[in-house]
Amino acid sequence: MVEKDGCGTDRGSDQVHSWILVPSQVLHAVWRIARASVMTALSLLSATLSYFRSLYLYLGHQLKWWIGYLQRKFKRNLSVEAEVDLLSYCAREWKGETPRARLMRKAYEELFWRYHVKCVRPVKRDNYDALRSVLFQIFSQGLSFPSWMKEKDIVKLPEKLLFSQGCNWIQQYSFGPEKYTGSNVFGKLRKCVELLKLQWTEFSGMRDYHKRGSMCNSLFSDAILECKLYEALKFLMLYQVTEVYEQMKTNKIVPSLFRLLFSRESSPDPLSFMMNHLNSIGDTCGLDQIDMFILGYSLQVKIKVFRLFKFNSRDFAVYYPEEPLREWPEISLLTENDHQYHIPVF
Repeated sequence: MVEKDGCGTDRGSDQVHSWILVPSQVLHAVWRIARASVMTALSLLSATLSYFRSLYLYLGHQLKWWIGYLQRKFKRNLSVEAEVDLLSYCAREWKGETPRARLMRKAYEELFWRYHVKCVRPVKRDNYDALRSVLFQIFSQGLSFPSWMKEKDIVKLPEKLLFSQGCNWIQQYSFGPEKYTGSNVFGKLRKCVELLKLQWTEFSGMRDYHKRGSMCNSLFSDAILECKLYEALKFLMLYQVTEVYEQMKTNKIVPSLFRLLFSRESSPDPLSFMMNHLNSIGDTCGLDQIDMFILGYSLQVKIKVFRLFKFNSRDFAVYYPEEPLREWPEISLLTENDHQYHIPVF
């Protein structure tokens, strides 16, 4: 018989109900705890993923910035850049439909199709760029010393000008933007010429083309060494001008380009040439055409220059000097304005 309480409630039913209710409450509590734990874990996982994602983006941004910085720094220091496709370079530099842009595009196409120039090596634009373009090719091609340099110790030439030829005015020689003058000019010139001789000897004795290229990239990213080399070239030009001037005094036959040089009001003698022209090179101006003649003559190289702004004229491709000796090696430059020079690659 089922027992009932005073109100007639079934006590067995209450017991069954309590047995069901307690486990249900326990399960519900467990589920709430588990769900809270899962939600906490998911929130923590989400926060962790978000943190690592932010860290990844931050590190990626920093890495990209540093890579760009190093690339810009390297590019800025490398005064002769890597080869660039000629027509791509032209398209990048000469956009638009101005008369000059159209002329330049036609000139570059002429280089590509007629002269088989495939690439160009852009050269840093400053007042040494003509000297840089010439010397880079001499070193990269491993050209040997000019014959007159093999016969003389060029390191002693600064003192020779002073003591043998009485050129005490050379103390007014100026080292490009440094504008250094004084009694120690001979010591500075000697160091510059000594560096040129050392580097030239090393490159000319190197048979491995790729090794020469690697060393050129290293040398032409050192601005201090570069300036010394260019000042040495300037001095060799001055030495040749002085030598020819002395020969003219004895009525010897000299190349016509020197008669043209000394016929100018600004350069009737070596001192005037140095003061009015040579000292400014590397500082306020680069080489003009007569300077290019003297440079080619001094280094005994045929400098072929493609003057793109002279497209469709007889002056599009010219040589400095105009009548080089047949056995002189040839190097090539291109210019858009007779001021900045780049290196064509065939």
